[in-house]
Amino acid sequence: MSTTTLIKADPSQPDHASAIVHLLDIYASSPTGGGEGLPDFTKVNLCHELSKKPGTHVILAYADEQPAGLIISFEGFSTFQCKPILNIHDVIVHPDHRGKGLAKQLLEKCEEVAREIGCCKLTLEVLEGNDIAKRAYTSFGFTGYELDPAMGRAMFWEKKL
Repeated sequence: MSTTTLIKADPSQPDHASAIVHLLDIYASSPTGGGEGLPDFTKVNLCHELSKKPGTHVILAYADEQPAGLIISFEGFSTFQCKPILNIHDVIVHPDHRGKGLAKQLLEKCEEVAREIGCCKLTLEVLEGNDIAKRAYTSFGFTGYELDPAMGRAMFWEKKL
């Protein structure tokens, strides 16, 4: 039987940094992560930069002392509620540990962090074709975002710089 441990990680600690980069590289290499591994620059600098960014929350899951899952989230702010929000930027479960409820455990820990800092909501983005992730998020209580059904659901857009 596997032992799972979840921790609030510190990206400045070498063992945490190694686990973060390892799991994020696996995700980046998958079709849902873009299909290319992390650039060398990111591998070298990511954890240092995360450590400098206030409002960053990293949760690591270990299964039998091996990195098995990761959530990286960032604090934002809801102007309508006048309270912080926590945006989940990355959710990763190592392929060897999928289907065992680890994503739910990670999301529960992330919600715990959000409640501790007084957030009014959790937010995340998910690719339209990532049905497995969508089912996990829906079962955890996430829904599409809309203010007025007549205006439709919010869309996530980007402009690369």
